[in-house]
Amino acid sequence: MRKYALLAFSVFPALSFLDAPLAWQTGFQDPATPIAQGIQDLHHDIGALMIVVLTFVMWMLFKTLVAFHWEKNPVPSKIIHGTFIEVAWTVTPSMILMSIAVPSFALLYSMDEIVDPSLTWKAIGHQWYWTYEISDYSTDDEQSITFDSYMIPEDDLGLGQLRLLEVDNRVILPTSSHVRVIVSSADVLHSWAVPSLGIKCDAVPGRLNQASLYLCREGVFYGQCSEICGANHGFMPIVVEGVSLDEYLSWVSNKTEEM
Repeated sequence: MRKYALLAFSVFPALSFLDAPLAWQTGFQDPATPIAQGIQDLHHDIGALMIVVLTFVMWMLFKTLVAFHWEKNPVPSKIIHGTFIEVAWTVTPSMILMSIAVPSFALLYSMDEIVDPSLTWKAIGHQWYWTYEISDYSTDDEQSITFDSYMIPEDDLGLGQLRLLEVDNRVILPTSSHVRVIVSSADVLHSWAVPSLGIKCDAVPGRLNQASLYLCREGVFYGQCSEICGANHGFMPIVVEGVSLDEYLSWVSNKTEEM
């Protein structure tokens, strides 16, 4: 498996950023947006704090078992009240929770913030594929850029392409631009999720949900539907490709001519 991963990295350089899952992977994919970076930083900070708390609790438990063993203390202590201890075990957890709550709320508010977007994409979930639409460059709904994105079957994969993750039509987004993604569904519940972008937006029939993206770098970012939507739930991947503004405008021009 490692041999195939290295081959994929050499053929597909974007994967060197770990923008797709690997076999037996335990860590995060590399972030490509400020939100994804914030989510990972918060996770690491809480994990470090958890290790400190766990170490202290285990040390206290060990000291209690050793110091208060019945052979060393045949007569048990009868302490029933301690003001300092009660204050300490109330104030300390409160301070720990506050240190977690402040960055958590800041991250949540930044995720919900909708910056004036440079462009708007619409993603519609189907059983079992995605339809994408961009109408910023047309005045008529019939002239909007619309295309379907299907998973490439395993027999049709090329060298270096990833099984169950490649699609025939990728979402092309420019870097260093604020993008609004509107997500909905045409049939059942779906979820548009891309880990490297720090986004997971539910696709609900009859409802429009929106999220913001700001790509910090170029690359190819892989995701999948994250809501169990039927028999082929695992066969509707998402591929977002971040390109330069010039490449994006060229892609839009070509798509407009095709439409």
